[in-house]
Amino acid sequence: MKFYKIFISFVVINILLGSSHKFNQPFIDVAESSNPSIVSIISEIEVRQRQFNPFFNDPFFQDLFPEFKRKGQTLGSGVIISSDGYIITNNHVIDDADKIKVIMYDKTEFEASVIGVDPLSDLAVIKIEADVVLPEITMGNSDKLSVGEWVVAIGSPFGLHLNHTVTAGIISATGRSNVISKLTYEDFIQHDAAINPGNSGGALLNLDGELVGINTAIATDGYSKSNAGVGFAIPINQAIRVIDDLLDDGSVSRGWLGVQIQNIDQAIADALNLENKDGALIVSIVPDSPASESGLQEDDIIIKVDSKDINNDRALMKAISSKRPGDFTNFTVIRGDEKLRISVTLGKRPDEVAVDEEKNIEQQSYDILGLKVIDNKDNDGVKVIDIKEGSSAYKNGIKKNDIIKKISRKKINNLSDYENQINQFNIGDVIMLRIERNGNQGIRAFTIE
Repeated sequence: MKFYKIFISFVVINILLGSSHKFNQPFIDVAESSNPSIVSIISEIEVRQRQFNPFFNDPFFQDLFPEFKRKGQTLGSGVIISSDGYIITNNHVIDDADKIKVIMYDKTEFEASVIGVDPLSDLAVIKIEADVVLPEITMGNSDKLSVGEWVVAIGSPFGLHLNHTVTAGIISATGRSNVISKLTYEDFIQHDAAINPGNSGGALLNLDGELVGINTAIATDGYSKSNAGVGFAIPINQAIRVIDDLLDDGSVSRGWLGVQIQNIDQAIADALNLENKDGALIVSIVPDSPASESGLQEDDIIIKVDSKDINNDRALMKAISSKRPGDFTNFTVIRGDEKLRISVTLGKRPDEVAVDEEKNIEQQSYDILGLKVIDNKDNDGVKVIDIKEGSSAYKNGIKKNDIIKKISRKKINNLSDYENQINQFNIGDVIMLRIERNGNQGIRAFTIE
């Protein structure tokens, strides 16, 4: 009997050891196959600071206490998504960077250029130029993730000395929103694989080694900046849509309906005699928007977009943002006791129109004075939005946000007037500008260099 018990114990131990080995192997395989596709990203940012001014912010004394520059760095992670050097990361990792350095798994370093950014999803695509074929990640399908499923995170928490750290956990939830901001497009995967500052932009992988998310944020107790077991990743299916737009156009175009919406609570459901709380309630409609032109009304409840059921306001926001301007879209709405089908041609978000205008401004070249200007409000002059360092305007005290109202006694109403006048001047000519700054006007005259 004693021998029998010893034999049984030996068999059980061997079974446990064998199953433990089988359990470990998928994690080992994911780390080995995926690590070369994960990179560390160092963003260098030039910070301008002004020497201490004992007169505080009095502009009269600012020139006595000039600005000086210093360089700062931020660290993040990224994932190689193509063998020719395209890398996806978080927008906040490379935002406003003057220089971006990418460090590979084998310690090779490259300087990267920005292909496009999308602050609303916190995603960005950068590119490096390498003489070799790079190890691109295998894309997964985040729609197939299940709560409780094992996942692996790889990134550079806290610094380069901890780069390519591999952690594991499970999917805690999907569809998380209002984590960072109500104004951004959030549909996060929540997981408990340890991620920390520096993991941003890194990979979340399933046990097949497929990329299912981009690690972006952590939730803490409010006092610590380190992991508390609650991490968030952007689903790769959402990221792919953004990547495609950034690679094609350098920006992301999303559909726009033009409504303010909210969820339906029990009180609203009772007041409107609704059977359940599914749908998104239209609170208000933006004038001259696609919604107003289609016939949608306040108090309509949107319960379906095309064939997709809408359970809440975030589901509607996600459904609309996944479409593009000009898409013909069918909405099923409840209006009183009726169920209606209303077709809408989606528009372009107004803030994205503004982004396009800013891109056009960035592409403008400096004029002969070294300025970039735009129309001022109320057809009253032009506004200085950028100044070339070392230019005539820069040397003669023209500042950002100055309003140019006259050029050599000629009134400037708008950008067309400005261009007509400025084109009459050449290097060596003397020019006189009437400038408005903070409500005060003055004259600047100088030779164009």
